[in-house]
Amino acid sequence: MVKLGLNLRKREPISPMSDPISESPPTDKLSFSTKLAYGAGDTGPAMTANVLAIYLLVFLTNVAGMDAGLAGLTLGVGKIWDAINDPMVGVLSDRSKHRWGRRLPWLFWGAIPFGLTFLMQWLVPFQNQWWLFGFYVLASVLFNSFYTVVNLPYTAMTAELTQDYDERTSLSSFRFMFSIGGSIASLIIALLIFDVVPDASVKYFALASVIALISVATLYWCVWGTKQRAMTIEKRRLAAPIEPELPLKQQITIALSNRPFLFVIGLYLCSWFAVQNTVAFIPFFAKNYMGLDDQAYTLVLIAVQVTALLMLGVWRSLSVRVGKKTVYMMGNALWMIAEIGLFMLKPGQTGMLYFLGVIIGMGVSTAYLIPWSMIPDVIELDELQTGQRREGVFYSFMVLLQKLVLAAALAIVGQTLQLAGFISQQAGEPEPVQPIAALDAIRWMVGPLPAVVLAIGIALAYFYPITKEKHAEVLLQLAERKQKQS
Repeated sequence: MVKLGLNLRKREPISPMSDPISESPPTDKLSFSTKLAYGAGDTGPAMTANVLAIYLLVFLTNVAGMDAGLAGLTLGVGKIWDAINDPMVGVLSDRSKHRWGRRLPWLFWGAIPFGLTFLMQWLVPFQNQWWLFGFYVLASVLFNSFYTVVNLPYTAMTAELTQDYDERTSLSSFRFMFSIGGSIASLIIALLIFDVVPDASVKYFALASVIALISVATLYWCVWGTKQRAMTIEKRRLAAPIEPELPLKQQITIALSNRPFLFVIGLYLCSWFAVQNTVAFIPFFAKNYMGLDDQAYTLVLIAVQVTALLMLGVWRSLSVRVGKKTVYMMGNALWMIAEIGLFMLKPGQTGMLYFLGVIIGMGVSTAYLIPWSMIPDVIELDELQTGQRREGVFYSFMVLLQKLVLAAALAIVGQTLQLAGFISQQAGEPEPVQPIAALDAIRWMVGPLPAVVLAIGIALAYFYPITKEKHAEVLLQLAERKQKQS
């Protein structure tokens, strides 16, 4: 599907009169419009992922009429395929050749199918259970394929658009400004549509239509807004000497033997597990332990997301002064305090719950920003050691791990509640009184467990070896080698 937009011709040999360094951009500082366009590219993936996570299971069971077991299996098949296709697309995008660069053609050709396959999941074409199961499995597999097609090359662009240490943090902050903002916007759009459209099937399709249109439009904004920069970078890359391609297995081995990359994987897994675990348990904590209604815990989650969005600029500015690893440790420390505070809350302390949600949002902001801004630095160290740039391989591992952590967190939620004797509410019956063991399990899972995981993340960040000074040395050695090769 992507071959339509790819130019597979071989590189021309370098002329003795050409100078690869002269093809580089005059500065690694990016314009505001380029950063804005790049950030917009994460709007669609964030909005679709948020809407699917919150509403799809409800839609499949309450609107499409699917058996709950089949509906859950449908989501499971999609998640498994979503994890499998990440390394494939990562390697293919690394090997792509086009005058727009290796990544933008994937976004250009994948944007419309991405929107259409998202919309496909909100149709009810059959009544038969097994026909519905087959249709939604197909829709899920197709959507997750195109999600990876647009999202994974997009994430790999961070390392290509600039080599400046601080500028990458700034670029990541723009990305997650749109990502978190898109998640918040999707909830607001849902509330508006559900308020004016009473019919269940129509309102979900209307919501999906609006989200699909926004997703496609923002992806094309990203393509056109970064194209000029990407073309300049690609021209420089093609002018450089060609390195022999390594087999996929060897590439993966090299990536996993990169010590700083393992540190980034570790601290990312810690922070992202804490994100998913906290978000998954807060509804149970607010409703069953604190005695609040559905609207209250929704507002708590919005408080977390809004704070994370507002703090991106603050953490970005601080990282320029004190470094990425220090900012990560500061954010995790605040987050840990808030998690312990949740464990100590008593029913009726609703105001304190919202306050702690704001503190958690401060830490969540660093979970979005810092690990992703560290990956480009790791890629440059790998290039210095191996002579090749493999953004797709490194980013595919990160995206794969993010999805596996999400699946693991959801599994832990279900298993913990079941083992603790949690009583599910049956249709038409009043809210059951939960046993003390279930309430205690919820408190431990929402407080001390993520706090311990975050402490491990702080330790990993402390020993992370790539500082701002070390990164400058890596770039200097790369520039010297390229100068000699030219």
